[in-house]
Amino acid sequence: MSRRGKAIVKRVTLDPKYNSALVAHMIRVIMKSGKKTVAERIVYGAIDKIAEKLKEDPSKFVKDEKQFEDPIEVLSAAIDNMKPQLEVKTRRVGGTTYPVPVPIAENRQLSLALRWTTQFAGARRGMGMPAAVAAEIVDAFQGQGSVIKKRDDVHKMAAANKAFAHYAW
Repeated sequence: MSRRGKAIVKRVTLDPKYNSALVAHMIRVIMKSGKKTVAERIVYGAIDKIAEKLKEDPSKFVKDEKQFEDPIEVLSAAIDNMKPQLEVKTRRVGGTTYPVPVPIAENRQLSLALRWTTQFAGARRGMGMPAAVAAEIVDAFQGQGSVIKKRDDVHKMAAANKAFAHYAW
């Protein structure tokens, strides 16, 4: 029997401006050292930049014959593109360590996607953080960019090790 306690699931507070749990989660992921207003400024600035790009060239934001007009819808679709489905975890069997591909829970998929977005947006040089976050989101919406490459690398690693999938338990 496991000695570990149950994970406490926190109530999700909605974002006051857009009334969205996704935006609230993104603010929490971007926040550093408890500076929530700075994180809010970054996320809201990124959403404003996405809205500007929507007005400039709406033809860029068509996916599966659906036209996106709301920046929150674009953000949601981009996050869905970023989410990895499988990851590799190591299992120790008989003195040997095997990389085993396992499916990822929905909340971890979201956390990884947002963490990667923050990481790669921070690595972009020559632009402010709101512009970098907006650029990462637009790139992910279009199926390209650093976050999509990272997701594909994780999927390739899982595919390469699917011979060890029988060790997953």
